[in-house]
Amino acid sequence: MSSSTTAFFGASAGVGLSALKHALAAGKNCVALCRTPSKLSSVFPEEPRLQIIQGNAHDVDAVKRCIVKPDGALMDEIVSTIGGKPVLSKLSIDDPEVCRKGMATLLDALAQARAGGATGRPLIVVCSTTGMSRFGRDIPYAMYPLYHIALKVPHEDKRIMEDRLVESGEEFAIVRPSLLADGETDKVVRTGIEDPKTGRESNAIGYTITRQDAGKWIAQNLLLKREARHINKITMITT
Repeated sequence: MSSSTTAFFGASAGVGLSALKHALAAGKNCVALCRTPSKLSSVFPEEPRLQIIQGNAHDVDAVKRCIVKPDGALMDEIVSTIGGKPVLSKLSIDDPEVCRKGMATLLDALAQARAGGATGRPLIVVCSTTGMSRFGRDIPYAMYPLYHIALKVPHEDKRIMEDRLVESGEEFAIVRPSLLADGETDKVVRTGIEDPKTGRESNAIGYTITRQDAGKWIAQNLLLKREARHINKITMITT
């Protein structure tokens, strides 16, 4: 029987690193694609459950190496937290299409892997952002200038990423954290759920959540146990 394994893209820092840490601590087998493997090997110097593969999340061959297990089955979960670096002078990021290209590459890699005989239906988990709902307000009014002016470019990219995933027919869980800060806390994570086709099912509007808390929530609710209410839905998380 194939062992349960999760593939990570963008796990060298932030939300992805936190999710990876909590998944490994709970005994999950993990594979992580990293452009600079030393970033992860320095954090996990002797971790037998982690395989680090060098490569770029926009390279279909590198992605394909990460999503297929040695026995030919696809990974049980695929977590993507890739993103760009802010360019404040342009109100943009260094790669304005980083998320949409990453999703296109992942879906292409899955298609190629299946054409080559790989089997399975992984849960694809992506980290997006609040402030993009088509079904009403999901951020405090005070956040509107920041989200709809300063963050317009990266939000457009994430929206396209989300739409491609929803339309793909793959099983998914889209996580929209509120504004990301640093530091793990003991705060309760509040959740609101939205169906991408039919609209809002519950609300959770807040200002911030830390990267560490967001990653922990992903690990606990989507990787270590797969809560049905979040599958094929968009979940807003905040504290």
